[in-house]
Amino acid sequence: MLFSVLSNSRLVTPFLPKMSSRPSSDMAKFRKLLEKSQHLVIMTGAGVSAESGVPTFRGAGGFWRRYRAQELATPEAFADDPSLVWEFYHYRRELMLEKHPNPAHEAIAQIEKRFAEQGKKVVVITQNIDELHRRAGSENILELHGSLFRVRCTKCRAVTQNRDSPICEALRDRGAPEPAQSQDRIPAELLPRCQVKGCGGLLRPHVVWFGEGLDGRVLAETDEHIEKCDLCLVVGTSSIVYPAAMFAPQVARRGVPVAEFNLECTPNTDSFAEKGFYFEGPCGQTLPIALAPTPTPTILSKR
Repeated sequence: MLFSVLSNSRLVTPFLPKMSSRPSSDMAKFRKLLEKSQHLVIMTGAGVSAESGVPTFRGAGGFWRRYRAQELATPEAFADDPSLVWEFYHYRRELMLEKHPNPAHEAIAQIEKRFAEQGKKVVVITQNIDELHRRAGSENILELHGSLFRVRCTKCRAVTQNRDSPICEALRDRGAPEPAQSQDRIPAELLPRCQVKGCGGLLRPHVVWFGEGLDGRVLAETDEHIEKCDLCLVVGTSSIVYPAAMFAPQVARRGVPVAEFNLECTPNTDSFAEKGFYFEGPCGQTLPIALAPTPTPTILSKR
């Protein structure tokens, strides 16, 4: 098992070795291995959604107003100023209405459908909360960090889907990212409230904030697929933040090939090298080629 208890260490990263540069692997060899796979795990991160124009809120320039996501995505920030935190998440929800799945999302959804028709399994394990995989057509998805479009009541704990735009009237036209925007607090009673009969508690985004444990059910299912898969793809993520940092190395230690699709080498690239693959470039360009169906040979009849 990967975990005996829930991890709450999303801010902890392992020691980062110096990243080396290496050429991309043999695509034809990878595609032959892919076609033999019976249980494929595809792990995705922010790099996939970045190609759809979704901000990562990490690294240089990753600010909303004067805040980094790490400052707002905490239980303490929500307890101190739920209005500010809801403005941030309202901005992200509304932004996603303008974004669309890119060729990487679509290629993943297509191989899931194709493998299902062949009686084979594809599971997407994602760190993203934008639901672009779902919109592209993927169905077997484990969302490690939750979703922008689910909410949880702080009183009765009910979790519900919510795609309202705006999520409440008080947030209409709020949430602009520019630092000069007014930050007048919205009264708590006007923020999103639970619709369960007789409750009316304050809602929060159903996402895993820094310092919180991941959902035990999601972790258990992830563990199961990590232990069963015969091929693992790491797409658009450096996989340096726990617990996601543990998954692909665990697969590699079983002797199962890991194929990495990233813009550049990551701290884990060399550790996957012995039996694995590395493909450099935008995953919206590399994945459609890597995951495309193998053409059926044409047999010419003799006349």
